[in-house]
Amino acid sequence: MNATNEHTDRVVIDNVSKEFEIDVGKERQHVQALQDVSFSVREGEIVALTGLSGCGKTTLLRIIMGLEKATSGQIAVGGNVVTGCGYDRGLVFQHAELFPWRTALQNVEFGLEVKGVAKKERRAIAREKLELVGLGNAMDRRPNQLSGGMKQRVGLARALSIDPQVLLMDEPFGALDAQTREGLQAEVLRIHQETNKTIMFVTHDLDEAVLLADRVILMASHPGRVDRVFDIPIARPRTDVLAVRGSKEFADLRYEIWHALMADVHAGGGAAATAGAGGQR
Repeated sequence: MNATNEHTDRVVIDNVSKEFEIDVGKERQHVQALQDVSFSVREGEIVALTGLSGCGKTTLLRIIMGLEKATSGQIAVGGNVVTGCGYDRGLVFQHAELFPWRTALQNVEFGLEVKGVAKKERRAIAREKLELVGLGNAMDRRPNQLSGGMKQRVGLARALSIDPQVLLMDEPFGALDAQTREGLQAEVLRIHQETNKTIMFVTHDLDEAVLLADRVILMASHPGRVDRVFDIPIARPRTDVLAVRGSKEFADLRYEIWHALMADVHAGGGAAATAGAGGQR
């Protein structure tokens, strides 16, 4: 894929395909998870990946992170081809997966320890990132003393602590209650405003996609591929979340994506993802 704005592209996904086999009874079944996926993400842009369950969203994110390898095609971050995990990418999982014996501060420090950062410096960075995500008063708490939303904030601070070029998030708020989820969405908008990080995230929540993203990439399934790309021209900063959600522009964009998603359902995507099409998990 030839990027038209190569100097501003932070992530370039070039004809990525992913195949694997699964056991079905006594037979091996071939699965084409992704087929010829190509698009790029600009510096400082927020891009949402959405689509029916099984369309390969999380698989693609894991390949970008370096946790899985593509069968064919390649991904470049900052002009460097991805061959494995690296400090230029940080990943926030759906569940924070914190070390239970470590405090919030020590959990955020972990990636910096692995990176070889000196103790005094990594402690200062971890404190700074916990302050950034609003946990300045909870640094010494262990995971069993944190709410679900606070754990996700720690996970976000941990990913940001290594100062990645790209922040990847795999349904980071999907397991949280609606009120906590909306609060963290507002936090992501604030953090993006302060850091201008390039962000890619997977979501089934169309409200979340339209609220946060500059572009929403709708993926089709069987095999996973790019179906449509929707520009979200809502002006930034979007700090007044209630005003954004209540605007006609927001409603129209959400309906346009929902309508395209429903077309996939009726075309054979299945009813299993209807909940996601309605903006719920």
